[in-house]
Amino acid sequence: MSARSSKPHEVVERALELSRADGCVVIADEQSTANLRWAGNALTTNGVTRGRTLTIVATVDGKEGTASGVVSRSAVTPDELEPLVRAAEAAARGAGPAEDAQPLVTGVAQAPEFTEAPVETSSAVFADFAPALGEAFARARAGGRELYGFANHELVSSYVGTSTGLRLRHDQPNGTLELNAKSPDRTRSAWAGRSTRDFKDVDPAALDAELAVRLGWAERRVELPAGRYETLLPPTAVADLLIYLMWSASGRDAVEGRTVFSKPGGGTRVGEKLTELPLTLRSDPNEPGLESAPFVIAHSSGGDQSVFDNGLPLAATEWIREGELRHLTTSRHSAGLTGLPVAPGIDNIVLDGGEDRSLEEMVANTERGLLLTCLWYIREVDPASLLLTGLTRDGVYLVENGEVTGEVNNFRFNESPVGVLGRATEAGRTEKTLPREWSDWFTRAAMPALRVPDFNMSSVSQGV
Repeated sequence: MSARSSKPHEVVERALELSRADGCVVIADEQSTANLRWAGNALTTNGVTRGRTLTIVATVDGKEGTASGVVSRSAVTPDELEPLVRAAEAAARGAGPAEDAQPLVTGVAQAPEFTEAPVETSSAVFADFAPALGEAFARARAGGRELYGFANHELVSSYVGTSTGLRLRHDQPNGTLELNAKSPDRTRSAWAGRSTRDFKDVDPAALDAELAVRLGWAERRVELPAGRYETLLPPTAVADLLIYLMWSASGRDAVEGRTVFSKPGGGTRVGEKLTELPLTLRSDPNEPGLESAPFVIAHSSGGDQSVFDNGLPLAATEWIREGELRHLTTSRHSAGLTGLPVAPGIDNIVLDGGEDRSLEEMVANTERGLLLTCLWYIREVDPASLLLTGLTRDGVYLVENGEVTGEVNNFRFNESPVGVLGRATEAGRTEKTLPREWSDWFTRAAMPALRVPDFNMSSVSQGV
């Protein structure tokens, strides 16, 4: 019998039966993906894949405390299941007491769909999108531009079972579309991306029209030096910066004085105003269109994530409320260490509270400044200030007297997301967006455009 012929919930139950540990968590992730790729206005490849990953967490209570052992493996056959469970138990026995040890979660109702078959994607997800993409190819060809890119759709059904009786299930769809338009001589390039659950809300024709306008802007080239410029950051760029902010929002690290959220002299900056704009940064597993797991699914421990928290219910959380820092991320363990409320990370992020202005309207209200397309190659320079560096890509445009007048050279930037929030003077309309830099790890985001009067373009870049 193959690994795929056994049902995920049966694998979870069998692993729990085999366990001899004092506690056990089993996570079965059933994954399917479908993708399309294209280049030069023509499809190049497409495919569908399937896979399963099994994670076993064994906990052993010893005289010095509870230890945990975690083993993950893909394509586990029934014959390999018991050795995998034993390997997790051996890892737990060989480890010292787990610093994040907590009682396994109890008291959560069993999901009625736990015993149902996993959901799967297929090429059918592109049934409407693919013909529309073909029409976009024809328009692009007629307009003298070439389209490149890919569309990817993934469905993951996660089954979580524990020795304390939890039987939970979450189905997570995740779709991304990235589209590049290039001039035939490849000297001009523009990018657009979308995040979607099912590709029914993605319009290739609208994206191609947007890219055609940007390629037209790039026909005039203006060279600018490094410096601080009034800059309009589109939602994708704002998302990339604020996702890094959230990844750095560890309550424990802040209490230990290691992050931008540490208070000089001790404690955290919770309660401080980070921006004068009435912005609220929040996460909600039930956010329409950005739905994510409503309980903790932790395949490993680290930072403010703990395998002992698997199954812990998640609720809507405001990280920043009307400009004021309200929460930092914590596990049950780190919340106990720091005195902060329990606030695990949630797999989506929304910034709202801005004006109901489109990016186009913000451009029209700009006397002179830069309009970015996206950021990439973002890296941390200084955790104490959360100073990041990175590059602009696929179009930086000069705005003069409310109109885009040309494309300028790319830059390297040096900025802190906290500093950007603090200095922003305008936020536009919140909309779903695809964070380009982090799209392999985080896609569920909704952001406004931001106006920053003095964004630091630290040097000129030769990037495209």
